[in-house]
Amino acid sequence: MTMLDKIDAESNEPIARRVYRVLRNAIVTMQFRPGQALSEQEIADQLGVSRQPVREAFIKLSEGGLLTIRPQRGTFVVKISTKQVLDARFVREAVETAVVRKVCETISPAGLRDLRDNVKAQWSFADEPDPERFLELDEAFHRGIAAGADCDYAWRIVEETKAQMDRVRYLSVPYATPIRRLIAQHEAVLDAISARDPARAEAAMGLHLREILTSLPELEGKFPDLFSHEEAAVPPPKPRGRARSGASLRARAAAQQ
Repeated sequence: MTMLDKIDAESNEPIARRVYRVLRNAIVTMQFRPGQALSEQEIADQLGVSRQPVREAFIKLSEGGLLTIRPQRGTFVVKISTKQVLDARFVREAVETAVVRKVCETISPAGLRDLRDNVKAQWSFADEPDPERFLELDEAFHRGIAAGADCDYAWRIVEETKAQMDRVRYLSVPYATPIRRLIAQHEAVLDAISARDPARAEAAMGLHLREILTSLPELEGKFPDLFSHEEAAVPPPKPRGRARSGASLRARAAAQQ
């Protein structure tokens, strides 16, 4: 399947957002390798869109630490930042253990059925792993827990921080972590939620999200060319509230002198 096949032509989502999702997935699943140069025009031609939504997607991906844009030189996929992976894992555990405690009190019977169906689908890949499809189901499982707890905003925060972590997760399925272990961990989380046991659910989720601490060193040893121990340059979060122009800030500073 090519990237072009993954553009949802019937979606009401803005085209730049759709392009962003396709390119992010291509980076996470190693269709675009760390260090690879990307061309706006080539990608626009492949996806059948203008260069503008590709440019916007490049900017957003650079803000997320997946691309680096070098004026007069080009745009490149960054290597996997070990530090960002560890930072994202820390944030993700802090958020998702809190979410899973809440979902034990709030999830509906329909939500539980959806999670059970998801885990059942995961088992279909236990003997013949399909990393990309499993990653989609894994994502849906965790997103379903957040939805069951009415914590969609918390999930968006997790999504924004885990791009580097997702690349490691994709590599870990065939090369470092037995897929049956991951599914069993999901089942343990689901069993605790079904039992409405927040303490057990929190412990199961924490154990699951610490799995990457074992697989990361192994993957670094197998693929040293894909990793960087230098922190990738990621712009700080934009301040909330009404932005002030540079001129207005200088005028205000002068008035205070």
